[in-house]
Amino acid sequence: MGLEREAAADKLPLTSGSATGSATPADHALNIRDQKFCRGGTPARWWHSGDPVATAWYNSVSASLPRGEKFFIQVMKYYDDKVPPKMAKELRAFTRQESNHAREHVAFNNLAQSHGYDIESIDKGIEEMLALTKGRPVEFNLAITIALEHFAASISHCLLTDPRYLKGVDPEIAEMWRWHSIEEIEHKGVTYDVWLHATREWSAWKRYRVRAMLTLLITRRYYNNRVRDALGLMRQDGITGVRARWLLFRHLWLSPGMMRRMFPEWAKILLPGFHPWKQDDRALIRKFDSPYADAVMPAE
Repeated sequence: MGLEREAAADKLPLTSGSATGSATPADHALNIRDQKFCRGGTPARWWHSGDPVATAWYNSVSASLPRGEKFFIQVMKYYDDKVPPKMAKELRAFTRQESNHAREHVAFNNLAQSHGYDIESIDKGIEEMLALTKGRPVEFNLAITIALEHFAASISHCLLTDPRYLKGVDPEIAEMWRWHSIEEIEHKGVTYDVWLHATREWSAWKRYRVRAMLTLLITRRYYNNRVRDALGLMRQDGITGVRARWLLFRHLWLSPGMMRRMFPEWAKILLPGFHPWKQDDRALIRKFDSPYADAVMPAE
């Protein structure tokens, strides 16, 4: 079976990456940085620069991640024996990275809960959202994974390129977000390359239509849910009503305004011919990778 897969892979018309139409650099590799954070001590309730608004936003994002990462892993495991060997290797490294991310955000979410925040209701909301994917074609769920991975990579790019977003953050928590961001950027092309392979018999129009439509639908739902849950966390700090909505809007869209600044990069996914690695971030990965050099393990 393995030899048959190798022979089939040899017949695939590959470009510089691991799938037809891929822009993933041929020499790009995924590394497993098995780091652990937030195991000792308890950071301040408002760990993000003493700001309940910024803290609520990042807590909302973190609370959504463990179940979301597990969904990505489940979707990708379906393709493990259906893609060429090189892509399967990348897929397994992706799975290990995402498993580590889920584990670390569980630990981080436990810290938020230790301050009395209701995190379980956010996790329940993610469970209900992902329940909508059950019974759908596997390509449908793969397109959802691509959309959410691109949103994550866009946020990660902001976190690594603009120090304002993590200014004043508890040092260990800041390291956790940087570590996560490095790997999100590193594996940003994996799901898309699997998509290119899985839909290689589709027309270009069908591939684009399904990808763009699901990107708009799922990203809008995910963003709205994160705002809803951040407002819920702010409510637990006594910040409510119009004031709460204004403060969160100002943080996200005005100052420091991550959503406004990341929007042009995020919107590229709606263009025909999109590929995550048309934005070559290898230099950005190398810039922030050095603190983890002793812990880097080559992908299997």
